[in-house]
Amino acid sequence: MRLSASPDRLFPADAGVRRLAAELHAAVTDAPIVSPHGHVDARLLLDDQPFADPADLLVTPDHYVLRLLHAHGVPLDALGRGTADAPAGISAPREVWRAFASHWHVFAGTPVRVWLEDTLQNVIGLDRHPSAANADEQFDAITAWIADPASRPRRLYERFRIDVLATTDDPADDLAAHRALAADASWGGRVIPTFRPDRYLDPSAPGWRAALDDLTAASGVDCGTHAGLVAALEDRRAYFRAAGATSTDTGVAEAWAVRGEPAELERIHAAARAGDVPASDAAAYRAHMLWELARMSSEDGLVMQLHPGVLRNHHTPTLQRFGPDTGHDLPLPTSYSVPLRDVLRDFGTHPGFRLVLFTVDETSFSREIAPLAGFYPSVFAGAPWWFLDSPDGIRRYRESVTDSAGFYKTSGFIDDTRAFLSIPARHDVARRMDAGWLATLVATGRLPEEEARTIAADLVGPLPRHVFRLDA
Repeated sequence: MRLSASPDRLFPADAGVRRLAAELHAAVTDAPIVSPHGHVDARLLLDDQPFADPADLLVTPDHYVLRLLHAHGVPLDALGRGTADAPAGISAPREVWRAFASHWHVFAGTPVRVWLEDTLQNVIGLDRHPSAANADEQFDAITAWIADPASRPRRLYERFRIDVLATTDDPADDLAAHRALAADASWGGRVIPTFRPDRYLDPSAPGWRAALDDLTAASGVDCGTHAGLVAALEDRRAYFRAAGATSTDTGVAEAWAVRGEPAELERIHAAARAGDVPASDAAAYRAHMLWELARMSSEDGLVMQLHPGVLRNHHTPTLQRFGPDTGHDLPLPTSYSVPLRDVLRDFGTHPGFRLVLFTVDETSFSREIAPLAGFYPSVFAGAPWWFLDSPDGIRRYRESVTDSAGFYKTSGFIDDTRAFLSIPARHDVARRMDAGWLATLVATGRLPEEEARTIAADLVGPLPRHVFRLDA
């Protein structure tokens, strides 16, 4: 089958609405990409080296791809993931690509297929769907594409029209790559760090004590006490701000944020440093740490992104053998209104506080997130994320959120990806789905056409820049 994307893909079926959606999309299709939340490594752009091979570029690091292939019986070591005995993986890149190409059909109907088709056709220049029959031919074609200097990361950054790209970084990171990029006179792009403090929030986590040691070394502040940990995080937030950061990101299982008593927090901290900590104590500590992060954001202005509701590493044997980010993180039912009541009482109307709420439980969009964003000046409804950033997920998001929060209390699109080549495809999907929803509102008499054009433009640039304080 030929790779031949329809220019009207993802637009509504009604011919008149589809025509208006196409016009709205055409007005924003070439707008610069604002990517305020993602996982591309800044060193990719600093080093500007050719990509390794087709498998490493498009298959092995992408947990969206890995999880569905694994679900169809393809072992992770056949997809290039390392093991304790073979850290670099046991399959050669060509074999990995053959396994992927021979299972191309399993991605039919998924957002992964949409992104990959766009990437293969419009970025790399292939004209056929992958298959077992053409796997070697396409592997060689992608290898040749990689060797072209025009396929280096910096040239692609320019080709993709990326205006700003945010990475995700541990507080103990020295941000050397970010600082080097900022100092490079030959580099005209903007790559900014994002403060991700997850390792320091849960005193029952296996790596918590080692994380405190890392943070002590990075900040020069002793994290042997709870007060010391808080001071060290404040120190590193200032360091991140100086390096261009405008936001933080926190991924937790639950959104509870409740202020604790200092003496009790010091007791839990000391007990956790000495050994195991009861689950109830760990939960109280985590809830207080979320409250502390909100308090810090109200004071230093870093936008607080909250990504709760994911059960990480569901399959322990896979985690032990292949490590994290191998496709078995799963969504959980998630609540916000009660868990965040205390933090919004304390900071919800504070002019310095900004909270962007994400979910993988789409029932919470209309039930809790949109109503919260529809009252609190500080709260914004984050874009569909992870399991929901599909075309239909984006449509359902607009249907769920617009009634309570409108358009201007949403975040703008978040690509949330490690797959650098997929960034333009992901943003294009969001632009197409938003154009379709706006066209539907016009067609049903709920929005003037001229205002729909203004909103379409605002969603891709001014809105995310405002929400994430990218122009502050």
